[in-house]
Amino acid sequence: MKKTVIVATSDYEWHWPFTVDHLAGLLPGELFRQNSLEGLPADTERLISLGALPSAEDLDRLPHLTEVYASNGYRAPAETVDLLRERGLHQVTLPSEGYWGQSVSEFALGLTIGALRRIPQTHHEIIGGLGEWEYKYGQYSDDPRFTGGTVEGTRVRIVGAGNIASRYASFTHMLGADVAAWDPFAPEPSFHRAGARRVLQLENLLHDAEIFAPMVPLLPSTEGLITPEHIRALPTGCLVVLVTRAAVVDMPELRRRVLADELSLAADVFDVEPVPLDDPLLGRPNVVHTPHNAGRTRESNIRLAEALAALFPESGR
Repeated sequence: MKKTVIVATSDYEWHWPFTVDHLAGLLPGELFRQNSLEGLPADTERLISLGALPSAEDLDRLPHLTEVYASNGYRAPAETVDLLRERGLHQVTLPSEGYWGQSVSEFALGLTIGALRRIPQTHHEIIGGLGEWEYKYGQYSDDPRFTGGTVEGTRVRIVGAGNIASRYASFTHMLGADVAAWDPFAPEPSFHRAGARRVLQLENLLHDAEIFAPMVPLLPSTEGLITPEHIRALPTGCLVVLVTRAAVVDMPELRRRVLADELSLAADVFDVEPVPLDDPLLGRPNVVHTPHNAGRTRESNIRLAEALAALFPESGR
């Protein structure tokens, strides 16, 4: 059984507070754990480094090392990959970021319903006064300028069919929405399992959207994927849901249309984070906003630990 060392920086444990303890409990044998790459046991055979990337000097001090998992975020940068390859070390990698797919997609559904029914705004307003009890439209309290009411019967249009997007599609489909999705890289079964109709051209996803949800990871190929022209093609009143990365969307044009009361927005991610307190998006009646925490549940921490442990066969997972 390989001598294993887990390195977890304080910053990593701040972001993922339950992952390392759970991972240590899943891996068999004697484990060594520390918060930096300094002073590692010279006979280390396996290194799991979370939040710190080994340098050439670190590797020089570990002559028995054969296996490495190292990431300072969600994947190792090219320089680290090249270094480990040059040293002939087996680099272990996570096949996907699916460990937080359930947490983010459930949060997206919550944001969607919150925005449709104005739940956060109403909660805030009834704390400060009784005016919200004086309904503008009888007991109908949704804003008729924007998509509101039930998910059932609503046209949901999704960019992506991966870990997050497919779950969100299945949730909204289960609630009775008409769901369509575009993803040129996903296999056909991804759409069937999610209850989404496959659209072959992104432009054809936009013209009838009542809820528009771009749900792809931020990669060089997806940055700015949703262009100003795409944003302008969305019908007036459409709700835009953002929970992956804001940079996949042209945020200046999205901001313009939201601030003009042409679109509503439910967002956990923004083009500037933290969002400044004087940002005009904050506190608007057509915006629901949260501080980029959709994926941070105890369950996603545990799933990450289980995904890491599964990379090592002797863990039994």
